[in-house]
Amino acid sequence: MIQRRKTCQISIGSVQVGGEAPVSVQSMTKTDTRNIPKTVNQIRRLEEAGCEIIRVAVPDEEAARAIARIKKRIKIPLIADIHFNYRLALISMEHGADGLRINPGNIGGRDRLKAVVEEAKSRSIPIRIGVNAGSLGKDLLKRFGGPTSEAMVLSALRAIEYMEDLDFNLIKVSLKASHVLKTVEACRLFSRKSDYPLHLGITEAGRGSGAVVKSAIGIGLLLNEGIGDTLRVSLTGDPVEEVRVGYEILRALKVRERGVEIISCPTCGRCEIDLSRLLGKVEKEVRKITFPMTLAIMGCVVNGPGEAKEADIGIAGGKGTGLLFKKGKVVRKVKESEFVPVLLSEIHEMARDKR
Repeated sequence: MIQRRKTCQISIGSVQVGGEAPVSVQSMTKTDTRNIPKTVNQIRRLEEAGCEIIRVAVPDEEAARAIARIKKRIKIPLIADIHFNYRLALISMEHGADGLRINPGNIGGRDRLKAVVEEAKSRSIPIRIGVNAGSLGKDLLKRFGGPTSEAMVLSALRAIEYMEDLDFNLIKVSLKASHVLKTVEACRLFSRKSDYPLHLGITEAGRGSGAVVKSAIGIGLLLNEGIGDTLRVSLTGDPVEEVRVGYEILRALKVRERGVEIISCPTCGRCEIDLSRLLGKVEKEVRKITFPMTLAIMGCVVNGPGEAKEADIGIAGGKGTGLLFKKGKVVRKVKESEFVPVLLSEIHEMARDKR
């Protein structure tokens, strides 16, 4: 059983972060924030996938002002992502942002940060101090000889100290690099020095299996040590996939369970059904189910029920027929042509029963 690190609790809109709150899954839109219909449409798709906090890029005043109209059409809290221009943070808060993400390496001098913090304090709006290895201050790079884990942590601690001097503590922190072990070490080091909630992620991870592996290892190592209060899997492409992978990481570690977990065999010479096609059809149909359950789809009857005996429901396929089983016990035989409709019927019935 993973013992989570105790952190201070803050609220981002309606979502609690840190303390005893569950680890939240968040994402970031890939649309132009100024294009309100496209941005809203993408956020709604993310909401359906289980996204709990959304971040949008704010490159100019038009994007900052668009937040008000976007917020009226979505359900989840919205964070404004601010770089370089501190005034955009002020405008974003004025137009309803539930939180800010700022980078201490590029927000400007302390006077600018002070203006942002004081406005956030007056509105009780949390700020994420987002430290990226690629945008550290020149003095830190010189002192540590590059973007080391220690330099990243010191950058965050400096910003925290200044915010606390302004009597502000609605703080969340992220320490990200594209290098997995550098990110992990930075988060470990920070968690020994501070009890502010941590947001996890591997920045600029890329796309495809390599990006998923990097994210799963980095985020997974930290979660397994009880570190982390929110997470984002940063992938090039559709952000809905970020949310799906995020929940898979949480489920693999038994930190949180949501939706249908599919267990399937890798297939071998005994497999006499088109398991890949069957799996594809079922996966597509069960994505909207949020109640946690396990589904096993096995390629043969030799070890199917035994290997997936803990599954809520499953099929062990054979030539032209298969065995339907629940909790490892065979229920009845099913014709191959009926695999998909029978499985889906059983899944939806179980989902209704779990409500």
